[in-house]
Amino acid sequence: MEHRFQVLHSREIMVTNQGVEPMATVRLLTDAELSGDAAAVFADIRAVRNDSYVNDFWRALANDPATLQRTWNSLKAVMAAGGALNPKVKEMLYLAVSIAQGCEYCIHSHTAAARGKGMTSAEHGELLGIVGMAAQTNRLVQALGIEPDVAFRVT
Repeated sequence: MEHRFQVLHSREIMVTNQGVEPMATVRLLTDAELSGDAAAVFADIRAVRNDSYVNDFWRALANDPATLQRTWNSLKAVMAAGGALNPKVKEMLYLAVSIAQGCEYCIHSHTAAARGKGMTSAEHGELLGIVGMAAQTNRLVQALGIEPDVAFRVT
């Protein structure tokens, strides 16, 4: 519940400060507007997450039920519990990549998900430090044109 309030509050601030509601490039479909295929995916999202809330990413993808289904199946497989990485680590990795890619939506949604899976403020701070350091050193090594050391290559 707290995350949903924060999302709504963020939109309220945007409307107040900028005078416009942020807009998606497609309609965010309500449950009543879903095709049968999209409704089935939403039912699975709710069941897997044990939550009635379906976020705007999925509502946008619902305009193309095939893409919705394919994306949900892939995400569910990659982020599922029971792999070598625990769910909190998976969310923190997703967050790190989202920061590196500059995806505001994913930064917010995966920060909330990682916190929901137990990420502490200290872990979040350390993650941000690592992402920032990696971005800096990645740019430096690219600018310098340095090839990977032979010792680092997998043979």
